[in-house]
Amino acid sequence: MRTAKAREWELKLKHVFDEIDRILEAEYSGYFTRHPNRPPEGTTSNPEMDGLINVGASYSAGFGSEFGPGYVVSIRISTLGQVPRAVKREMRDKVQQLLLEKLPATFPENQLFVDKEREHLRIHGDLSLD
Repeated sequence: MRTAKAREWELKLKHVFDEIDRILEAEYSGYFTRHPNRPPEGTTSNPEMDGLINVGASYSAGFGSEFGPGYVVSIRISTLGQVPRAVKREMRDKVQQLLLEKLPATFPENQLFVDKEREHLRIHGDLSLD
C-alpha cells in the first residue's frame, strides 16, 4: 500500500509525462500511422490511452542497475508499422532532454538524475517524499 505522499509524488510525475507525451505527439504524429484500435490524441481523459505515443514510468527497486532504485521510463509507440531503431533512440534522447528540463521545476526539493541504462532511461537520485 502506497502512502498519500507517494501517490501525490507519482501524480506530479504523471503530469510531467503527460506534457512530454503532448510534445512528442506534435513532433512525431505525422511520421507513423496510429494503431487502428487506439483513439486519436486528446480524445480520452487520459493521454496514456490515446494518440500514437505514451510516455510513462514504473518504479524499480534497482536490482542489477548501476543507479539503484528509480523509475524506468517507458516510451510506447502505438503503430502497426516498423519504427526504426534510430527514431527510437532519437525519441529517447528527446525524452531525456525534456525530463532534465521539467523535473527540477516539478520536484525542486529533490535532486533527480535521468540516465541512459541499456536501451531505456532511469530517473534516480533523491526519491524521498519529505
